[in-house]
Amino acid sequence: MLTFEEARARILTGAARLGQESIPLGEAAGRVLAERIVATHPLPPFDHSAMDGYAVRLADLLGGGPFELRVGADESRAGRAAPTLAPGEACRIFTGAALPQGADAVVMQEDVARDGDRVTLMSRPRPGAHVRAAGEDLRPGQEALAEGTRLLPGHLSLAASLDRGELTVARRPSVAIVCTGDELRAPGSFGGPASIPESNAVALAALVRQVAGQPRILPSIGDDLDATAAALDQALAGADLVLTVGGVSVGDHDLVRPALARVGVELDFYKAAIKPGKPLAFGRREIAGKLVRVLGLPGNPASALATFTLFAAPLLRALQGDAAPIPLLLPARLGRDVRHKAGRLEFVRATLERRGRDLIAVPLANQASGATTSTGWATALVLIPLEAGDLPAGAEVDVLRFGDV
Repeated sequence: MLTFEEARARILTGAARLGQESIPLGEAAGRVLAERIVATHPLPPFDHSAMDGYAVRLADLLGGGPFELRVGADESRAGRAAPTLAPGEACRIFTGAALPQGADAVVMQEDVARDGDRVTLMSRPRPGAHVRAAGEDLRPGQEALAEGTRLLPGHLSLAASLDRGELTVARRPSVAIVCTGDELRAPGSFGGPASIPESNAVALAALVRQVAGQPRILPSIGDDLDATAAALDQALAGADLVLTVGGVSVGDHDLVRPALARVGVELDFYKAAIKPGKPLAFGRREIAGKLVRVLGLPGNPASALATFTLFAAPLLRALQGDAAPIPLLLPARLGRDVRHKAGRLEFVRATLERRGRDLIAVPLANQASGATTSTGWATALVLIPLEAGDLPAGAEVDVLRFGDV
C-alpha cells in the first residue's frame, strides 16, 4: 500500500494546465489565471483626495499658524477635470477628486473653519496629507496578479481597476462521474426493498464545481462487467478525469478494476494506507493523443467524499495550473478523545469551533465510512497521524476545512 503522500504525489505527477480561454471579467471568480497581469498605467492613475476637505499649497502656509486662505471659485469633484490652484487659495475638494494643479496636501473639512469664502486652518498639514498619489499601489510594468492565481473577488476588483474587461484563464477540466452498484436508484424514484438512493454523484458534482471543473454525471450502473466497461468507455470520451464510485475493492461483485483493464486503462496503483479510503485506484489512458486520468473512489459516502477532497480536488486544481493546488492545513486542538490504531493515516470527520484563541475540532460520533450523517454534518477533516495511537481531548492536530478545498 502507498502512503497518503506517495499516492497523492503519483496522482499529481505530470498534471499541468490543460488549456486556456478568455472570459468576461465578471465570470472569472474561482477560475485560475492563465496569464500574468502587469500594470500598464499607474494605479491610482492620478493624484486624488482621500477625504472631503480643502486642497492647499504648503508654500502658502508659513510660520506657526493659524492660517487663513481664500476659497477659490472652482471646486474639484470626482469624475471632473481638476482646477488649477492659485497662490494663496484653498480649493474645495471631495473624496476621489483629482488633486488641483499646484496643491500638495488636503485638509479634512473637520479640521477647517469656514466663513464665507475664507477658511482658517489651525495647523500646517504634512506634505501629501490625505492624498493618494498616482502609482501609489502599482507602477507601470509592475506585476499585479501572477499566473496561476486562483481568482477571488478581490483579484477581480484589482483587475477591473487595471481596466481589464476580460481575463485569460485555464480551461475547466471535464469530469465524468460513474457510480456503480446493483442497489442504487435515483433519489426520489421507486426501488425495491433492498435498494438505496444514490447519494454520491450529486455531492461529487458539487465538489467538482467548487474546484472549477465541469461535471458530467452518467447513469448509475449495476454490477455487470459488460455494462461497467461500456459505461467507462462512454465516460472516457471527452473527459479529462473519470471518477468511478464503488466497485474498486476485492469482492466478487467489485468489477471496476477489471472493467478499467478491458477499456485500456493502465492502473498506476491500488490501495492507500488511509482511513477512510483504503480501496483507492488510479490509472491513465491515452485517447487520440490526450491523456485521460481515472480515479476509482470507494463507494461509501464518507470514503468517496474524503478521497475526492484529498486526491481529486488537488488534481483538478493542478490541471488548471493552480500555483497552490494543495489546500493549507490549520492547527487545532481535539474537542474530545479519539481512538486510533496505528498503521493508517486517518481522516476524522469533525466540526470546528472557537474556544478563546484556540480552534477546536470536535470529532463527530459516527465515523463509519457508510455514515451519511457525519458526512453531511462535518465541516472539516482531522488528520490523525499514521503512527499515532489514541489521542486525548486537547491534543494538537492538523485539520483540513472543506471550504478551503
